Amino acid sequence: MTEQEAIDYAREKLHYFDEAASLSCKEIGDGNLNYVFRVIDDKTGQSLIIKQAGPVARISDEFIVSPDRNRIETDILRLQGTLAPGYVPEVYHYDAEKNCVVMEDLSDYTILRAAFLKHETYPKLAEHLSTFLVETLVSTSDLVLNHKEKKELVKSFTNPELCEITEDLVYTEPFYAHPRNDVFLGTRHFVEREIWGDKILALETAKLKFQFLTNAQALLHGDLHTGSIFVTQDATKIIDPEFAFYGPAGYDVGTIIANLIFAYVNAEHTSEGPSERESFQAYITTTIETLIDSFKTKFIQAFEAKATEHVARYDGFLEHYLQSVLEDATAVAGLELCRRIIGIAKVADITSIANTEARTKAEITCLTLGKAFILDRAKYQTGTDITNALKGATHVTH
Repeated sequence: MTEQEAIDYAREKLHYFDEAASLSCKEIGDGNLNYVFRVIDDKTGQSLIIKQAGPVARISDEFIVSPDRNRIETDILRLQGTLAPGYVPEVYHYDAEKNCVVMEDLSDYTILRAAFLKHETYPKLAEHLSTFLVETLVSTSDLVLNHKEKKELVKSFTNPELCEITEDLVYTEPFYAHPRNDVFLGTRHFVEREIWGDKILALETAKLKFQFLTNAQALLHGDLHTGSIFVTQDATKIIDPEFAFYGPAGYDVGTIIANLIFAYVNAEHTSEGPSERESFQAYITTTIETLIDSFKTKFIQAFEAKATEHVARYDGFLEHYLQSVLEDATAVAGLELCRRIIGIAKVADITSIANTEARTKAEITCLTLGKAFILDRAKYQTGTDITNALKGATHVTH
């Protein structure tokens, strides 16, 4: 749709605005896949979002993607809204013919990545995210669901085109000299030696990829980075779950951990002075520690309250299960730290570092940490384990 067509669509199909509404529209999508229209009544301020999926990704026409992803996004937003009320935007309408979903406008919120680039802090973020993660992951797993019901959900959320993007961009291409990679010149020698030249690392990424391909453990958001989180001081909303599918339960946890680390590394090189840097980095380390440790506590509580599978109640099984989830989370954090530096899909936390030497240091910090998380994922079982490694990697590369 064009902006005018989005206005016409809102008038003719949605019955959301008054007939006398004075509607305007702006296409505000800045992501890699979709077109996002904000339609507003200039008289009342009432507004909504129309998100439309095309057959080709905006990031590159090499990625042919099914518009069915908007059906998947609609279904998972409605499900997540039931499992974790208040943490996702409300869905108003889905149109299979137009491949679009209409939802609540979150313009009063701030995109978390943009807020972090200004070194803003949100003290409730870790508690909100840990709650959302536990409620959506535990409740969609074989721990809780009847196995036939769960298998029907696996079928409904089979998402091969977008999973292929993840399989390529996260698990495969960054770890060898793939032509689609985009390596910063100052970092290239390090990448060639420490990432592409490490056969043990390559083997571990292969193991992780096959786990991603085969472990339909829980229903994931699939792309939970700081650009998919909207915040105020009191509220958190998770958006853009179009990559949703059944996979390893630690995947979402690891992705958000890595993106918190990007914010920490950005502050190391862009803060206006030591006071601002130390204050923001202390906030990020506290957020990481609270997120991981609250996730563990809430996971155990949710298991005790909701688990229906008889054998899951055997002594020691919960500890085994949770440890494996945390290992997966650490490994995925490592993959995300590497792929955002080496691969085609960058993050502004790193690319906005203007000084060449500083950006090189920032990237090497991320790659060093990412490699350690992949190779030694079993070592990191607490928030402090992660933040100690982060502080150590930052110190070493300086």
